[in-house]
Amino acid sequence: MAAHRLLIGLAGLMGAAGVALAAASAHGGDASRLASASAMLLFHATAILAVVALLSRALLRDGIGLVAAFGFVIAAALFAGDLTMRQYTGHSLFPYAAPTGGTLMILSWLTVSLAAVVAPK
Repeated sequence: MAAHRLLIGLAGLMGAAGVALAAASAHGGDASRLASASAMLLFHATAILAVVALLSRALLRDGIGLVAAFGFVIAAALFAGDLTMRQYTGHSLFPYAAPTGGTLMILSWLTVSLAAVVAPK
């Protein structure tokens, strides 16, 4: 399925960005924001791959599972993008970008739960 391949590709990009931010965090001065951004990208890249695997085994409801996975992509991009922007430019993507991303992460995890509960038997 094309959406699955797209999600796998996005997860790969998120993983690569997460590793790059971890390296920048390790070699920078006060770079705690980058460490948090890295962690969120790496955790959620893995979550996306897990959702795709669960979808392919029909353990999650298709449409709901896809919403959750794309929610992870958007949420991690907002959260990590905002923290990275603050680190390097001193200002945010837009007001409340990181909290919006964090809230969307929580909602996406709840959506994964819903997709499991209503999955076909």
